[in-house]
Amino acid sequence: MNPTVASAICALGIAGLLYLDREKTVKVSYALWIPGLWIGIVGSRPVSQWFGFQQPGNLGLDGSPADAAVFGVLLVMGIGVLILRRSRTRTLLFANWPILIYFLFCFVSIMWSSHPDVSFKRWTKAIGDLVMALLIATDRAPAIALRRLVSRVGMVLLPASVLFIFYYGDLGRGYTSDGLQMNTGLTTNKNSLGLIVLVVSLVVLWNVRFLFIHKDEPNRVRRLAAQGILLAFGLALFYWADCSTCKACFILGSLLILILNLHAFRGRPSRVHAFCLAMLLIAGIALSFGGQAQVANALGRQSHLSGRTEIWAALIPAASNAIVGDGFESFWNSTNADAARETLVEGGFSPLVIKGLQEAHNGYLEIYLQLGFTGVCLISFVMISGYRRACRAYRRDPELAGLFIAYVVVAAFYSITEAGFRTMIPSWIFLLTAVVGATAVTTGLTGRENPIPASGSAELNPKKKTVPAAWQRWNSLDRSVALATERRTKSPKR
Repeated sequence: MNPTVASAICALGIAGLLYLDREKTVKVSYALWIPGLWIGIVGSRPVSQWFGFQQPGNLGLDGSPADAAVFGVLLVMGIGVLILRRSRTRTLLFANWPILIYFLFCFVSIMWSSHPDVSFKRWTKAIGDLVMALLIATDRAPAIALRRLVSRVGMVLLPASVLFIFYYGDLGRGYTSDGLQMNTGLTTNKNSLGLIVLVVSLVVLWNVRFLFIHKDEPNRVRRLAAQGILLAFGLALFYWADCSTCKACFILGSLLILILNLHAFRGRPSRVHAFCLAMLLIAGIALSFGGQAQVANALGRQSHLSGRTEIWAALIPAASNAIVGDGFESFWNSTNADAARETLVEGGFSPLVIKGLQEAHNGYLEIYLQLGFTGVCLISFVMISGYRRACRAYRRDPELAGLFIAYVVVAAFYSITEAGFRTMIPSWIFLLTAVVGATAVTTGLTGRENPIPASGSAELNPKKKTVPAAWQRWNSLDRSVALATERRTKSPKR
């Protein structure tokens, strides 16, 4: 098929999915365009690559002015929206003090980084990740906002990735370090493609389960069809991307989403803890004994070599300071990284492959290199506190909190073999979204204010004593307000 015809069919297909999935029951903020664009760019390619801008200077240190301008505009717009929502924003920020402490230490570490100006630029982008999570959590209907945002992003990125793989091979396909062809879609490598498919597909699976269970949802059939088609795209891209870690993480997250919503787990936090711990242990043992070859192949080594452990052994002593690290996002631009690369080359790794090594293939080790043991303790504290908040939210809203628990556990597992906590990585953005979103549930922000129905949609009718399904469900956290309103409605006029 001609690529132009295929592009037209893909565009019509995306428009059809968006049409089928439209929902007018509850209105969400137009500010969701900001995190939507941010995640869309992070989950595909930088703007400079799409438009072919020539980059002067050192790309690793200087970055792209075009990319900096785009992200800067989105960051300023996002902060402006949060200022307008200052009451909810202030509540969530103070409640998430472990995240604030982590970002504060990242900022302080700029002082001892090898390139403070570069570290500061990357720190501002890291703040952007937190801003995007806050924009979702402070929306008038956070759960619906998350559902619509991820669905819209997925309906564009996933079908377009399939188009690029099959009809634009120079953009949608590439080669690994050992010369094997890989499918990249809209991203730059197969691991990036697998990661954005992972974070999108978990929400899509959550949506499919939600629509399948709740038969009173408006326009349920066509919305279920759209989400089912999108999930099929995700499963196909998992196969074409051939990213074993993302496949394992999707299976792990799917089990958590589906099983935690069973009646046997609701209201029983001890069972939730036991199941999550069992899943992590089983996955960790399987990875330790069967996943070594995946990382070795990704780095150009023979599959019979350990690969990953050799890289770790070379990187651990390379950190300049075991307590505070080399500074925020500074290690890979330092002489310590060059020394580690030389050690790996002497150990038999390909010089061409090691020259492009820019991550430790372990999120916890990556934090250690950048921020030392202090950073590892802080990021662990963020995850543990986030998991505890998600479990407390599970008692109040099992459906939404089940998704948050899945994201926290998946991020913990994903970071065993990939740098999952780095700036502007989908796994890190959705981990922040899960932690902040769980806090919104536990603090009562989610559901405290009624979502604003769109014009022409059903509203509260005292005669029929009904409330739109989405309105009633996402405001179940503050039932006292709803009951008081109902009593006032039923009381006779004086």
